[in-house]
Amino acid sequence: SGRQIFQPLHTLRAAEKELLPGFHQFEWQPALKNVSPSCYIGIINGLSGWMSSLDDAPADTITRRFRYDVALVAALKDLEEDIMEGLRESGMEDSACTSGFSVMIKECCDGMGDVSEKHGGGPAVPEKAVRFSFTVMSVSIQAEDEKEEVTIFREPKPNSELSCKPLCLMFVDESDHETLTAVLGPIVAERNAMKESRLILSVGGLLRSFRFHFRGTGYDEKMVRDMEGLEASGSTYVCTLCDSSRAEAAQNMVLHSITRNHDENLDRYEIWRTNPFSESVDELRDRVKGVSAKPFMEMQPTLDALHCDIGNATEFYKIFQDEIGEVYKKSNPSREQRRCWRAALDKQLRKKMK
Repeated sequence: SGRQIFQPLHTLRAAEKELLPGFHQFEWQPALKNVSPSCYIGIINGLSGWMSSLDDAPADTITRRFRYDVALVAALKDLEEDIMEGLRESGMEDSACTSGFSVMIKECCDGMGDVSEKHGGGPAVPEKAVRFSFTVMSVSIQAEDEKEEVTIFREPKPNSELSCKPLCLMFVDESDHETLTAVLGPIVAERNAMKESRLILSVGGLLRSFRFHFRGTGYDEKMVRDMEGLEASGSTYVCTLCDSSRAEAAQNMVLHSITRNHDENLDRYEIWRTNPFSESVDELRDRVKGVSAKPFMEMQPTLDALHCDIGNATEFYKIFQDEIGEVYKKSNPSREQRRCWRAALDKQLRKKMK
């Protein structure tokens, strides 16, 4: 390499380390709370720090994971060429862009069903597994003198398993709220620490700073209910985003607004726990609308499948009325006319759908 070979040992060690796959030097400013500053960390025991609390399964076999920040660094370094190409294409001068990068991360978590050993004599572990993973959705940059953010990388196949990086594998049943939250606890702590800090990492030969934004949009309904401490899907409270009960939802198929957020669910859990009004179980349950465990990871109120269906239904309901009244022939029909088309549609729907 044309470099001086006789160097003190620690420099050689550092140089050697950098040649190892998956090892990247990085730094957080400010340093992450409760996370070691070491960059070279491979696969770790997912329970580090929780050893005493899980006693029914051999603790050292239950989970393995990467440290979240190390995994994100590796994912960014994998995209190094794409990021540099994006910078060139958007005409951003390479040397000018060292700060203002923001990275959108989609998080996914799902059960993996039955993973039992059929004839093995291994340790007795739960026979279900859960996998927590993330995808780098986009990298964008806000140049100092520009108002708009420019996206320099967007994941072309955001739903492919090829772009989805595993972070943590655990032998846990996804419906076991307590164990799941215990195992994911350290991940959530690291994730919260990273939101308050920025990553300094060499990309394309220059140190650049990145901020991360996390969106938990890869959870299915069961997992969302689990993370938010809601009752399971058989509950009278059908929806993960609003407080309608089954009866209300059946009465009113159209007007459902999105009302839930994470902080509110935390308040409700406190009410459930302390029962400040000394109510009976049924009254209390009605007050907290099915929040019965501690919500665990904050959820952005994105659209769930139920509200999406309701939105589609509303839209089609309007279209059908217009079709019945042959709106395309008339310029602007009166409210009376519209009312009678709607009555015709309702009558038809009742007849068809009992």
